[in-house]
Amino acid sequence: MPACLIIHGFTGGPYEVEPLADYLAEYTDWHVEVPSLPGHGLGEDQRHLELTSVSYQDWLDEAEGAYLELQKEHDIIYLIGFSMGGMIAAYLAAKYSCERLVLLSTSRRYISIPQMGLDMFRFAQKAVKRQLKDDQLFNHYRKKYGTVPARSVREFLRCMKFTRPYLKEIKQPVLIVQGLQDGMVPYSAVHYLDKELPVEAEIIYFYDSKHLICLGEDKDVVIAAVFNFLTKKDISQKIRSV
Repeated sequence: MPACLIIHGFTGGPYEVEPLADYLAEYTDWHVEVPSLPGHGLGEDQRHLELTSVSYQDWLDEAEGAYLELQKEHDIIYLIGFSMGGMIAAYLAAKYSCERLVLLSTSRRYISIPQMGLDMFRFAQKAVKRQLKDDQLFNHYRKKYGTVPARSVREFLRCMKFTRPYLKEIKQPVLIVQGLQDGMVPYSAVHYLDKELPVEAEIIYFYDSKHLICLGEDKDVVIAAVFNFLTKKDISQKIRSV
């Protein structure tokens, strides 16, 4: 039985990829694993408050440990990473192996402060119209980035620096999924990410998707695209836009 390891993003948690994980668990016979990186988590698991006590190496160790556990019982492993988790997934794909690799809203370098500024401008417009409290992205920013310690941001940047060289060692089929309305990772970053991969990646842009690409209104078509990539027998590497 194949296994699928899905890695969430910086300061987030498994909830960021939960719809995708649930779909794969329901429509395949795969073992689907979504670890919570140290210092991360929401709800009952308030480990995001512990970010100051962990390093990027702790995040890598947690993901690597989950991979090695799956490797003990599964010959086929699919790797999926969201945002920072995409770079960690790429690191694992290069260091070990995987059947296929999916990179969701993944930047090889950093998150975009100017793009976040544009989102803040939109939030201000919605606030004037008294529509802000129902905005999913605003509520995510408010819960997530208002409590991020500066030390953790430095660890995030170190994680990007450490994992980036591994992109050049990827040999597996790769799918890059990116939202054109992403306020954290500008879609132009896909060009630089793809440029460093030695394989020809399949790239899908979703016009209405923002950074939380598995939680947006068009999450169903995003999930379907990932599912099709992972399950089709003959992968035709091409670039297309949705």
